Amino acid sequence: MLSILRLIVVIIYSILVCVFGCIWCLFSPRNPKHVSTFGRLFGRLAPVFGLKVELRRPEGHENFPNAIYICNHQNNYDMITAASIVEPTTVTVGKKSLLWVPFFGLLYWLTGNLLIDRDNRAKAHGTIGELVSEFQKKKISFWMFPEGTRSRGRGLLPFKTGAFHAAVAAGVPIIPVVVSNTHDKIKLNRLKNGLAIVEMMPPVDIKAFENQSVRKLATHCRELMSAKLDELNAEVAAREASGKL
Repeated sequence: MLSILRLIVVIIYSILVCVFGCIWCLFSPRNPKHVSTFGRLFGRLAPVFGLKVELRRPEGHENFPNAIYICNHQNNYDMITAASIVEPTTVTVGKKSLLWVPFFGLLYWLTGNLLIDRDNRAKAHGTIGELVSEFQKKKISFWMFPEGTRSRGRGLLPFKTGAFHAAVAAGVPIIPVVVSNTHDKIKLNRLKNGLAIVEMMPPVDIKAFENQSVRKLATHCRELMSAKLDELNAEVAAREASGKL
């Protein structure tokens, strides 16, 4: 019964956000400020799922320059965890097929996110040039999932290099964001589903890797995020065991 109630609330809420969000965005379509706004609105669904989401940002995050944010990609619950920490004027890079998701697809496009065709390698590579161009024209950052797909409990998957090529080409830092494990954590018929921590790490200065390969930069960032993921999972387990959420 609880799972049915939750699904009804989530569906109604999501449709309302998407419909009224599209209307709102028509007054300033493709404005990058919208992504953060609607990310936070979807983040408000966390309590509906019985999940407490704790956000952590480094000091001075509000003054970070143009950057590429990279985050681990676990499952659909990223919409209520990672989405809550997206900074203003940050847009995401997603697959073109998202456009066809009822209600959500149109909102995703109107809020200024960038859609890529993963099945067309030439167009996907052309996205890097588009990112660099956007960095040069305006105050904007990009959010990318370097794993390229949902991990679904398989741990942190190998990183693709697209985000790192774009950061090097644009000369902007990389800012890792790590979400503690949510795989098999949320049971729809369970009232409380514990804690998830979303932590934004300090920027990685790409200048330290200018004489090295992009793959080494990607490996360095993955190692940082893997260590942080282990740390957050251990903290969540300890706090849930002690009841101190």
